[in-house]
Amino acid sequence: MTPVVTLATLWFVLIAVLWTGYFFLEGFDFGVGILTPFVSKDDLDRRMCINTIGPTWDGNEVWLLVAGGATFAAFPVWYATMFSGFYLALFLMLVGLIIRGVSLEYRGKDRSARWRAWWDRALFVGSLIPALLWGVAFTDLVHGLQIGPGYHYTGGFFGLLQPVALLGGVASLVLFSLHGAVFLSLKTTGELAERARAAARLLWAPAAVLVAALVVWVGLDGRGGPVAHRVPAAIPWVLGAVAAAAVAGAGAAVLRHRDAWAFAATGTAILTLTAAAFTSLFPRVMVSTVPTRSLTIWNASSAHETLLVMSIVAAVFTPLVLGYQAWSYWVFRGRLSRPPVPDLHP
Repeated sequence: MTPVVTLATLWFVLIAVLWTGYFFLEGFDFGVGILTPFVSKDDLDRRMCINTIGPTWDGNEVWLLVAGGATFAAFPVWYATMFSGFYLALFLMLVGLIIRGVSLEYRGKDRSARWRAWWDRALFVGSLIPALLWGVAFTDLVHGLQIGPGYHYTGGFFGLLQPVALLGGVASLVLFSLHGAVFLSLKTTGELAERARAAARLLWAPAAVLVAALVVWVGLDGRGGPVAHRVPAAIPWVLGAVAAAAVAGAGAAVLRHRDAWAFAATGTAILTLTAAAFTSLFPRVMVSTVPTRSLTIWNASSAHETLLVMSIVAAVFTPLVLGYQAWSYWVFRGRLSRPPVPDLHP
């Protein structure tokens, strides 16, 4: 029997941590971009919304780049199968991320109202697309896909759009929007913060229902057959239940104007839901509808020597990156307020 305590296991865990960090940090970025048109009453409000994520959004995307690079280096077969099978979906995701990044950089380059309106629309679309598609992609990974001989995905683009995957996409979209709403209420003051709380009050119940429905559907309709060293089935169920309860807790905190607690709750929901996905997968990295064709940490990983070198490099540089990002969030930890309007009629 293949041993489970290996460098391949370590890198599976590290990749899970990278994706978890990405969804936690980029989740509120996506949510802010989606909600900005709905919680803003004028251009100043929209600028304040964008400024809440302006200093850190590009740093948050580093988690995605590192997760993709680590997957390529540690599990090349997983990378090849996933990125070839998800090619069109990931291309659409990349377009959305590019549109969002350009909108954040170019919106302030001109004072024209029309110019800024176009980039505001771009920010909304560029935030909505990845918020939706990441849920679809990860639900597909856990629920199962058509993988043929040689670990080639054979289902085509529409094979990714399973009903359960679409539910996962809508759940991630609403959950990230809720995460963004409570982040805005935590980072702003006055009427803008109140409108963000109002958005959170509208979103928390649908988010809780969608997360609970997704956990139940994927849990009851799991595929892949028996696999050695699988995590006990109760653990993903518990993590999923905690995620749904955390969303409900976020709603209770919002109703009491406990912004920090609400943000902690939505963050917990994202962390535990992502953990549920990866614990459901382990030791697989990609589930096939034909159990013998599922990719595992053993048949998809690089050589031991490659993983060893990667582990040494990660041990040296990861603390530096985490320290820098923590410092940047500490520097920009304050709330944003609308500047006072000068009295033109003394």
